[in-house]
Amino acid sequence: MAEWAAYYQNDDEEGEQEEGDHSVDYKTTGRDSLVFLVDASKEMFIKGEDGQPSNFDMTMQVVRSVYTSKIISSHRDLVALVFFGTEQSKNPKNAFKNVYVYHNLNEPGAKRVQDVDALRGEKGAQLAAETMGSGETSLGDALWCCSNLYSDIKLRLSYKRLMIFTCRDDPHGGDSAKNRQARTKASDLKDTGVNINLMHLMKPGGFDVPLFFCDIVSPPEDEGELGLQMEPCTKLDDLQKRVRAKELKKRAMARLNLCLGEGINVAVGIYATAVSARKPGAIKLYRETNEQVRSKTRTFHTQTGSLLLPSEIKKAQVYGKRQIVMERDEVNALKKFNDPGLLLIGFKPMERLKLHHHIRPAVFLYPEEDEITGSACLFSALLKKCSEKNVFALCRCISRRNYPPQFVALVPQKEEVDEGNVQITAPGFNVIYLPYADDMRTLDPPQCPSASQIQVDKMKEIVSKLRFRYRSDAFENPVIQQHYRNLEALALDMMAPEETEDLIMPKVAQIDGSLGPLVQEFTDLVYPAGYNPETKPAAKRKTADTGGAGAEKKPKVEVPENELRAHMQNGTLGKLTVPVLKEACKQFGIRTTGTKKQDLIDALTDRLAS
Repeated sequence: MAEWAAYYQNDDEEGEQEEGDHSVDYKTTGRDSLVFLVDASKEMFIKGEDGQPSNFDMTMQVVRSVYTSKIISSHRDLVALVFFGTEQSKNPKNAFKNVYVYHNLNEPGAKRVQDVDALRGEKGAQLAAETMGSGETSLGDALWCCSNLYSDIKLRLSYKRLMIFTCRDDPHGGDSAKNRQARTKASDLKDTGVNINLMHLMKPGGFDVPLFFCDIVSPPEDEGELGLQMEPCTKLDDLQKRVRAKELKKRAMARLNLCLGEGINVAVGIYATAVSARKPGAIKLYRETNEQVRSKTRTFHTQTGSLLLPSEIKKAQVYGKRQIVMERDEVNALKKFNDPGLLLIGFKPMERLKLHHHIRPAVFLYPEEDEITGSACLFSALLKKCSEKNVFALCRCISRRNYPPQFVALVPQKEEVDEGNVQITAPGFNVIYLPYADDMRTLDPPQCPSASQIQVDKMKEIVSKLRFRYRSDAFENPVIQQHYRNLEALALDMMAPEETEDLIMPKVAQIDGSLGPLVQEFTDLVYPAGYNPETKPAAKRKTADTGGAGAEKKPKVEVPENELRAHMQNGTLGKLTVPVLKEACKQFGIRTTGTKKQDLIDALTDRLAS
């Protein structure tokens, strides 16, 4: 009979699973798709001032960055690269002039990254001129070609996005027929669910977005999304920031109802603002064909060897010296506390929320107007009142079916934008998971000598000198970075992987310059004269009492046979430790092939039952 613990999910592990859970609630199952539509006119190849790269070179760097990030994070997504305004034409059946499909909609791979690398720099500009050239422009034909790329895909697509990279605010030079055709094709694309975004680049005299592109691009999907920026991108970092903001689709971890009272529900989505980066797990491959090995688990009867069906497997737990057997439906009923959702309990002042209440990373709460009409208005009113009164909302949260309830604090967060009117923080609630009473432990700190006030003041000076503004995005994990650099070097046939800078290593020279004599002054206050922390302490001499012998071995713990039999009858053999069980096996002369606790228990049970 199966172990209860093997089926029932441990509550302690649940937070970790939820934190690292990448399974999101898709409205429609399918893959994401992204098409880069890049202007190949001569204006794109003009270099910037002071040796700045050309707009075409910046675009290729961004395309390469997206390709590599897709390979790592979501390799099943589809991407394509299309150039318009070219002299040569290359597209299905060559139906459109001056449109060059460099990459069809497909999964990104090493070959595509190498193709984009070939278009970077001066050699890349020369290769682009030889391969595609620069000719007349018809954005309508280019959009029509992209529409055909989408229609040729037989897979189900959950999200379709098209990005236009250009430095010309009037690509048709005032040709009203071409402008009208482009607007018509853009409208057709938007009607089929394609989201069109403009990544406009710097040009002499400035980029006038309302002149033509206001009717081409899609409106912002919500107020929190980065909208159409009126200022063009002048630097690579700005362009990468805008592409990253548009490329990633906001996906909710869960969509719930926030119950404010009887019959008053607000539809909200839970979003993870930060997810821990981990190295992907190893994949087992078949030695001869190099294909991925898929494992299957079957359950067999221990005595007859027959295959057991799921309906024949039951769960059991020892309670009160009795083995309680339950069906699968009964176990599911025990696990279910209530339906998923958020239930408002009340409000508390922000002073009642302490720093030590943090037990796991917070998530973000945002309204879902599509689920319940009026959710955004009521959510905004609740957020405004909580911010004005400086209170947080206390709620009971059940994030998914069969998940245990948790108490959470909804902390209000106001919207913030930078100088370029780009949103830094979105308006909404930060969901802080609160601990239960069982999570609070009483620590017994070791007794150490207390520092004097002079020593404390000196250390405060050192800390104030070393203080800096921390940003999580300024420090990359060197282990993960090196791992993906090595994979990239293997995939792209590079001579050696790119060097990674370990940003978490302290800058010793800069620290020494900031502290000056403070370190030596603190050392003189705390340690005795002539103390050198780099010298190793002298080894302790062995006393005559020990006789040079090592530490005494721990005595063997033996359990009498009558106690073992009592444990077996009560079903409490699992409470004994592995060393005690091993010693009991030796005591009865039992040879065990395994070292797992359950193997030892089974062997002892068979021996004592005979």
